Amino acid sequence: MKLIFATNNHHKVEEIRSLLGNKLELITLHEAGIYLDIPEPYPTLEENASGKSRFIFEMTGTNCFSEDTGLEVAALKGEPGVKSARYAGENRSFDDNIEKLLINLSDKPDRSARFRTVISLLIDGSEKQFEGICEGEIIEERRGDQGFGYDPVFIPAGSAKTFAEMDMTEKNQFSHRKKATEKLVAFLNTL
Repeated sequence: MKLIFATNNHHKVEEIRSLLGNKLELITLHEAGIYLDIPEPYPTLEENASGKSRFIFEMTGTNCFSEDTGLEVAALKGEPGVKSARYAGENRSFDDNIEKLLINLSDKPDRSARFRTVISLLIDGSEKQFEGICEGEIIEERRGDQGFGYDPVFIPAGSAKTFAEMDMTEKNQFSHRKKATEKLVAFLNTL
């Protein structure tokens, strides 16, 4: 089965491809000849994921999926959440986002957080959603140079390493994206 993955984030494409192996043919937006940013105007991960997959399905008529992921920090009432990629502003700088997060947490004793991914799959116009959650905590200083986003300051529960200190195999033992993708693959295997 061929599916367009409605994202321009090459880090996410690499992660999903590492999880799918040869279970299905993943087509990126660029491989599909689509060179545009898909808007994410909604207040929830679920709505943004759904909006992106519907946008691409309506444009191409091809089965597709998208995902939206947010870092939800308990002491910040769920921030940055749906605004994770643009937490420090529209320039989408990972470093600026981390800096703002660390400043906002500087006086907070509770550093618990979770990554949450929602995948929206559209098959023949019918939608199914899958969620994956990784609990953990935010540390005070960046560690590691792997991954992307908040990976240098996020330690998943059950590990002493940040996501940025892990290779893809290690990260996939904990990954929110892996958990959601496994549910997606299990569903596709029923078709």
